[in-house]
Amino acid sequence: MPPRVSVVIPCYNERATIAEIVRLALAQPLVTEVVAVDDCSGDGTREELARLEKAHARLRVVLHERNRGKGAALRTGFARAAGDVVIVQDADLEYSPSDYPALVRPIAEGRAEAVYGSRYLPPSPTEKRRRELAGFGGGAGHETDATWHAWGNKWITWFSNLATRQHLTDMETCYKVFRARLLRALPLRQDRFGWDPEVTALVARRGIAIREVPIAYRARSYAEGKKIRLKDLFRVVSVIVARGMLGL
Repeated sequence: MPPRVSVVIPCYNERATIAEIVRLALAQPLVTEVVAVDDCSGDGTREELARLEKAHARLRVVLHERNRGKGAALRTGFARAAGDVVIVQDADLEYSPSDYPALVRPIAEGRAEAVYGSRYLPPSPTEKRRRELAGFGGGAGHETDATWHAWGNKWITWFSNLATRQHLTDMETCYKVFRARLLRALPLRQDRFGWDPEVTALVARRGIAIREVPIAYRARSYAEGKKIRLKDLFRVVSVIVARGMLGL
């Protein structure tokens, strides 16, 4: 019997893209439900989610009454998710839900407890062609924003690997997939961008190897998307040290 899959979408000021990402996620046959958590948007995202919730029986909407950050929104979504497997999905259109089957497969087959989608692993020729036809490009590391951002991601991943003894190519990826019972056992507490290194360190501390699969990626510009900034980089590093190296 295939696992029930919950998709958790943290949202903050994503009115322009939220309807499309909800549609794409719900169009995947393996998805049982989508849980969208609005982190106190002020651009009409909340109103759009209310409309979508009426139109889609498998969409559940949760509202934060103040802005608390991506990590906090994800914890809220995880608490509401009813599936056996949970997929993290950003509200923008940088990542393609058509990658869900490949992301879930290692867990469904009992080969993994946690799977990350890597923007830097090369796809197979067939997968590359499928992405090109879908408009998502085909190359590994299809990240078209600033070069420093791509190198920053790789450096953070290297430092995280040093702390956790994982062998990841893309720790900062949006696409993180977990067996739900594993998520429920993790003492997550980071509210903002520290969520990614925190969950990675906590999974590693349980002796679980995170598997990676190649995914498609179409970067938004800095004007369009919420990219990690220098101040966020310092926060990420501090979380890697505290949760990964010191085990706090």
